[in-house]
Amino acid sequence: MTVSTRAFTAFVLAASAVALGGALLSQYWGGLAPCELCLLQRWPWAVAIVISFVATMAGNRPALPWVAGLLAVVFAVGAAFAFYHVGVERHWFAGPSACSGASTAADTVEALKMQILRQQPVRCDEVAWSLWGVSLAGWNLLASGVMLGCCLVTFGQARRPLRGTRLRGGMA
Repeated sequence: MTVSTRAFTAFVLAASAVALGGALLSQYWGGLAPCELCLLQRWPWAVAIVISFVATMAGNRPALPWVAGLLAVVFAVGAAFAFYHVGVERHWFAGPSACSGASTAADTVEALKMQILRQQPVRCDEVAWSLWGVSLAGWNLLASGVMLGCCLVTFGQARRPLRGTRLRGGMA
């Protein structure tokens, strides 16, 4: 089964829009404030939207391996970000100092003021919401992994030559 560049990139565009739209809906409609790492995890989805939109508009079959490979890299980065965030939530890794870990005591009023101004409103090392024991970062890891798998399968299939497209003697 062969897939066209437009069909593949339209699928990636729709899936990425749903993932990023879900994050934005949970923030603005659901009132779930994102942490620093949550915001970082949105960037690969936005990049995938831009790449897949451009490829959908320009789409031709010879470009499919390149597009699928590039999107695989984007989703691998997204999965890495999500894995890191899951690790920070489960205390496998140390998170960014701006949004995780215990704060240090201030010696002066000025130091306390700076500490308060620097403090992020949402902590990266605490799960704000979960479904079946899986945090949003965990769901993002799953979604990024599925999209990475789809891109790798499409990349592998697109690299194989199409059947029945041999060149005939002297004809190009």
